[in-house]
Amino acid sequence: MSLPTEINVILATDCGSTTTKAILIERRDGAYRLVVRGEAPTTVEAPFEDVTRGVLNAVREVEEQSGREILDGERIVSPAEGGRGVDIYVSTSSAGGGLQMMVAGVVKSMTAESAERAALGAGAIVMETLASNDGRLPHERIERIRQLRPDMILLSGGVDGGTKSHVVEMAELIAAADPRPRLGSGYDLPVIYAGNADAREDIARILTERTELSQVDNLRPVLEAENLGPAREQIHTLFMEHVMAQAPGYGDLMAWTHVPIMPTPGAVGRMVRVVAERSGIDVLGVDIGGATTDVFSVFGGAFNRTVSANLGMSYSISNVLTEAGLENIARWLPFEMSDADLKDRMGNKMIRPTSIPQTMEELIIEQAVAREALRLAFEQHRNFAVELKGVQQLRTISDTFDQQTGGRTLVDLLNLDLIIGSGGVLSHAPSRAQAALMMVDAFQPEGITNLAVDSIFMMPHLGVLSTVHETAALEVFDRDCLVHLGPCVAPVGTGSPGAPCATVKARTDDAEWTHEAAVGELVAIPAGEAEEVALEVSPSRGFDAGAGRGVTVARTVRSGPLGVIIDTRSRPLQHPEDATERIETLQRDYHALDLFPESG
Repeated sequence: MSLPTEINVILATDCGSTTTKAILIERRDGAYRLVVRGEAPTTVEAPFEDVTRGVLNAVREVEEQSGREILDGERIVSPAEGGRGVDIYVSTSSAGGGLQMMVAGVVKSMTAESAERAALGAGAIVMETLASNDGRLPHERIERIRQLRPDMILLSGGVDGGTKSHVVEMAELIAAADPRPRLGSGYDLPVIYAGNADAREDIARILTERTELSQVDNLRPVLEAENLGPAREQIHTLFMEHVMAQAPGYGDLMAWTHVPIMPTPGAVGRMVRVVAERSGIDVLGVDIGGATTDVFSVFGGAFNRTVSANLGMSYSISNVLTEAGLENIARWLPFEMSDADLKDRMGNKMIRPTSIPQTMEELIIEQAVAREALRLAFEQHRNFAVELKGVQQLRTISDTFDQQTGGRTLVDLLNLDLIIGSGGVLSHAPSRAQAALMMVDAFQPEGITNLAVDSIFMMPHLGVLSTVHETAALEVFDRDCLVHLGPCVAPVGTGSPGAPCATVKARTDDAEWTHEAAVGELVAIPAGEAEEVALEVSPSRGFDAGAGRGVTVARTVRSGPLGVIIDTRSRPLQHPEDATERIETLQRDYHALDLFPESG
């Protein structure tokens, strides 16, 4: 569908696993703004089995709220004429489980990991990673492929001009498994080959008859570099042509959209990249849901995404308990609670996943669980977002099979400029200050870091919109999507509790504050919300605010509900071992920030 020359009215939808969300954007007074938002249950499953039903219901809600006629029966009117129709319609989707992939490579810590990065960056859930050195026997790998039934497989391995035999063996295993796709029948499973270019003829001979094979440029043409773009683009293409085409009703939906439908996480990741590139900053984004937690980051221009498929706030809450442990969850509670009682509370949430906290105590427990889910997901992301492995140390394929050492993480908190949180527990926290402190406690930012939340989970809509109209996406992102929570100032170093840590000066048009921060504090300097604040942080000797130990850092930031948060607690955070002392410390901190007025 061709794009109009002038775009003033935009309709965007996100077809989620349970809810389809629609937004209407219009250009008013020279700027693009969100007008209204509507939502309806997603209808990809029985009894409707037609995703367009949910889309039409969500769009009708937008029509009712905006007073704009968008639908003519079951057709989206385009282009817009006066108060009728829209100029473009775009959509994302994670309905039906989203995009589920399997990746395979030769060396687990090198080409297989590059394949995983490519798939995750394209918005996929990686169900399994196979590698020649993963310790499994051939029949075990074949059985695994047959069991999982992915939407597509990404195969990589070897540098261009290198050894072919190992990646050819992986292709033979895929052929022997004769994999069947998860959705639909009567068509072959899409397989993308992005490995050693010299092996393409062999790969085609082995896989063409049994799979829908496509070949793109090598993910790791040389050890020193990754080339993920072509594989990601092919994943998006196949997502549209094969995966979406098999899902109920998506054929009609694809005919309505002006640009290809994107997987929801891929669109969020694109928006994170656009924001980072636009401002030349390092950005960390997180989306915490009921079953999974996605973490996105751009550090030094390198984009990474991880999916913690077992960490969530409802369906996966028991996994958070298992991985974090009761002790780590309980350390955030400013009151005493038995282990049995805490387990029961979390069990109730798992069996009633749509319930929301009814008391202040339940809210505090939920936010304690969120801190641990976010912390664990971030640790997984930190361990995945690393420099390329094998560079310089390795030159032969035989050496790589013994190479298991990880690269240095790309996550540099002292250089992190912005953290964006989304998901119900963050976006819909009763107070913005609670959302801010959950992120501070979970991610433990260093230096000066701005905090924000996606107000109503618009980043998927804006991510896909940015592929066709980046200006509109960024204007709505800045004005209507992003809610600024304020900066966190956290000089890092070592010192005794109560010893001088930093002098923090904050100045707005109307006032000026100076705070002598001591080691072990969590305080807030009040400032008008959403005001520009000129910050000057002068760390004590031995502490670093981002420019080196003892070096003053000056920066203009945007204040939030708490003004400017100053966190001089240790990194990593250490809680008092004595339960009474720990509870008193939490009550003091929560009271100082007025987080939970009834919690003591």
